[in-house]
Amino acid sequence: MPTRLHKNRKKRGHVSAGHGRIGKHRKHPDGRGNAGGMHHKRIMFDKYHPGYFGKVGMRYFHKTNNKFHCPTLNLDKVWTLVSDDVRKEYAEKTDVAPVIDVYKAGYFKVLGRGHLPKQPVIVKAKFFSKTAEKKIKAVGGTCVLTA
Repeated sequence: MPTRLHKNRKKRGHVSAGHGRIGKHRKHPDGRGNAGGMHHKRIMFDKYHPGYFGKVGMRYFHKTNNKFHCPTLNLDKVWTLVSDDVRKEYAEKTDVAPVIDVYKAGYFKVLGRGHLPKQPVIVKAKFFSKTAEKKIKAVGGTCVLTA
């Protein structure tokens, strides 16, 4: 923006330039940023950000996330792990069902969102949710737990 359009041009000749003679326009009169949250800005923090200070929960010393690693897969995606040809091939057969090992695809747990085609399937995984197990059995399939 050119200088001639700046608001400051209007204030030329007026001593304090709109910032008042008494308070004065100083750099950071009440501290920078969140300074004073426990002191002079306490009311604002308590009113608009309750719970900002303090701790919550238990401490967990040396938490390694390896034991919590559990990638999940929903039922609506289970059939994407095998090709479409496999699904069509087993659709006609009634005596055998395809085996889908979700662990080989990098998933540990099968969750129950979505629908399965009305076609039996054997799903192998480390963990199954209750709803996933119910839906797999409803289409005539089985859940096989692997270590």
